[in-house]
Amino acid sequence: MADPRMYRAALIPVLFALVLLAFSLENRPRPLTTTLAPDAFGGERAFDRAYGSDGGLADRFPSRRPGSAGDQGLADVVEQEFKQARGFRVRTTTHAGETIDGRRELRTVIAERTGTIDERIVVVAHRDAAGSPAEAELSGTAVLLELARVFGAPRQTQRTLTLVSTSGGSGGAAGAAALAEDLDGPFAGVLVLGDLASRNVRAPLLATSSNDLGATPQRLRRTVQEALRLEGSSARQPRALIQFARLALPGTYGEQGALLAGGLPAVGLSIGGDRPPPPGAPISSARMEELGRVALRTITALDTASGGRPVSPQATSSDLVTSRKVLPGWAVRLFTGALLLAPLVVIVDALAALRRAREPVLLWLRWTLACALPIAVTALFAIALGAVGLLAATPDVPVSPQALPAQVPALLSVGLVLVLAWVWLRPVVLRVTRSVGDPSSPGAAAAVLLVALTVTVLVWIANPYAAAAVAPGLHIWLFALAPDLRLSAGLRVALVALGIVPVVIILIAVASSLGLSVIDAAWEALLVVTGGHVSAFGVLLWGLLGGCAAAAVMIALRGGAPVTGDELSITVRGPQGYAGPGSLGGTDSALRRS
Repeated sequence: MADPRMYRAALIPVLFALVLLAFSLENRPRPLTTTLAPDAFGGERAFDRAYGSDGGLADRFPSRRPGSAGDQGLADVVEQEFKQARGFRVRTTTHAGETIDGRRELRTVIAERTGTIDERIVVVAHRDAAGSPAEAELSGTAVLLELARVFGAPRQTQRTLTLVSTSGGSGGAAGAAALAEDLDGPFAGVLVLGDLASRNVRAPLLATSSNDLGATPQRLRRTVQEALRLEGSSARQPRALIQFARLALPGTYGEQGALLAGGLPAVGLSIGGDRPPPPGAPISSARMEELGRVALRTITALDTASGGRPVSPQATSSDLVTSRKVLPGWAVRLFTGALLLAPLVVIVDALAALRRAREPVLLWLRWTLACALPIAVTALFAIALGAVGLLAATPDVPVSPQALPAQVPALLSVGLVLVLAWVWLRPVVLRVTRSVGDPSSPGAAAAVLLVALTVTVLVWIANPYAAAAVAPGLHIWLFALAPDLRLSAGLRVALVALGIVPVVIILIAVASSLGLSVIDAAWEALLVVTGGHVSAFGVLLWGLLGGCAAAAVMIALRGGAPVTGDELSITVRGPQGYAGPGSLGGTDSALRRS
């Protein structure tokens, strides 16, 4: 089925795409800087306001679940503090949103000071917390209030400065999502303040991932990194593999994810990146002073930038940073598309050959789809669990397991449905549709590869990074499932598993960056399906790929044993071969008959 010569010829575009990929590397953009030292930030004042023994915010509002009385009470305090900072216009909005406690009425407090340049600088911090006392999570609000004091009259800004206190940041980012719809651009940058006071520093200090394809624009990211460097903190760039994985599987716990997905150029500043701090994390006044100065330095750098061109011309960036160079997202898309050409050419040729040989293909297409049916049924069951309220909550973005702990019974029930659908439902569907046969048939391999390639192309259109994780498997499966290659069943299964390895590596990288255990990762996968973070179409595509993987394993298990020396047929006549009459295809002997 896999013609090696045709496959090699189809790889030629990949070589050209690889050369273009190498020449597309760019230098990282220069960060924005400022000569003004952030000495106006009062770290001690902010720390005392939040944690002082005499009426500090942490003592007054120890419990701040989203939409609760504590959350609303803190919103009142923030509104009063904003009004006391002269020069700001203060307004509040109320909206319903999905949170870790279900659907709640949430309140957003916005203070705005108009500038002379038609760009907006936005600073966001959420008030709520999943645990108690969650002192570290309160530090973002404390810094936000101190920034309101710093930028109050008579201090002037060139760009419009907007300070926002949201709710829902402990899980669901409902406040940030509503803010993205409420604010009008253009935007110079959005700075999201998270944990700025934890004593124990957990890398990274920046959160740049989005809930959609893309990440923080490179120039905004570099600006915050430079501010961190000048204040004595390290902001190392995540490894290329982690960046690749987070782009292939978009999703984050930080509010910058909802803002980026909503079209705002956002970056999160928080100890631990987009991972929330533990409820009892110890805090440090010196840490708040340091990161508060970073926030002020970043705002000043954005504000003093030249007004001749936009600070952030793009809301998000799908570029990859590696070895101090930037690999553009369009180059990744082009290279991945070239990788899909070779399987396409080989599969089309194989289908033509099967048609000439009158081998059935439609039957095996039904068989392949039946292999994906158990995953689809399991996904529907998971969505039903969330719809009837059997799950604690189903926000439409990823939620940290410490905010929504894993429900083991729900995971077990979903796993049981998957097993029953495979063991009972799939055979029934195969009998009803008359899709029963020997998977070692050439048509079975062609059908599986055709479905896998079609799905991968659709994934590539939406997310080239995700398609790049699947493409190597297609190349390997071309030969692992080829019936004309005499390979043992064990070797075929090993090759099929090798094709799945890149996807597994991506999953492990994402779980590692979010600090997820195996149970937590399974729970997170369940939540993103039930909450709708992964669309129904996305669930269908990944379910089809999972079904193709299961079908490929079944075909590999039916692979034949390798050919032994005794079974080899003579195809080329050598010196020891018979050279008598007929050995050359009917040529008469030249010897004179007696």
